[in-house]
Amino acid sequence: MADRSNRPAPAMQAGRTARAVGWMISDRPVDYPHAVAAMEARVEAIAAGLEGECVWLLERPPLYTAGTSAKPEDLVEQGRLPVFTSGRGGQYTYHGPGQRIAYVMLDLNKRGRDIRAFVGTLERWIIATLATFNVRGEVRPDRVGVWVARPERGPGIEDKIAAIGIRVRRGITFHGLAINVEPDLAAFAGIVPCGIRDHGVTSLADLGLTAVTADVDVALKAAFERTFSASTARMPPLHP
Repeated sequence: MADRSNRPAPAMQAGRTARAVGWMISDRPVDYPHAVAAMEARVEAIAAGLEGECVWLLERPPLYTAGTSAKPEDLVEQGRLPVFTSGRGGQYTYHGPGQRIAYVMLDLNKRGRDIRAFVGTLERWIIATLATFNVRGEVRPDRVGVWVARPERGPGIEDKIAAIGIRVRRGITFHGLAINVEPDLAAFAGIVPCGIRDHGVTSLADLGLTAVTADVDVALKAAFERTFSASTARMPPLHP
């Protein structure tokens, strides 16, 4: 469902059912404060039993967000882009056009309260989505997110293609993940992405793929249904 008014909070009421997860797609960039306010309102409504779970797909104008573990020295170029303090986990990251953000407002009271396992399920969801485009996504025990090996650039070189950062309130998750489809990768130079200095950042376009955001949306929804259905069997985290 497209949100053509850039006012996502009312539109997020669409698609609610007692059992199904509702989906919303905003078709133009949504500013960060408005996005956070809309998420927080939905979280409270889910916790109160007034709304159902929701996945919200969107883009943002170019900006940096600082997670709860962000270090001031990792903001390399102050003044390059607006910086917003975020309540999600993680450190600095970039968001902008060409990057698909998926906010996940899901009820862990019903899905199991294992946050570590939930993050593992998010990683599986991303990996399954990337597999649609014949991209092999991988995880690392010491680095959150999903990575792609770049053997053409040398042994051991790998780049991050998707970031994860969540928050949980009253047992309801919010924030979520971001997949790089075709963003301006140069913007990541203004920060140390997720505090990791030894690896780079990539995107589907950087890997030579012509997929657009609409293609990724279709893949995300199909992979979500497979991955989160499987997660009800209490699959263990990907990391030992």
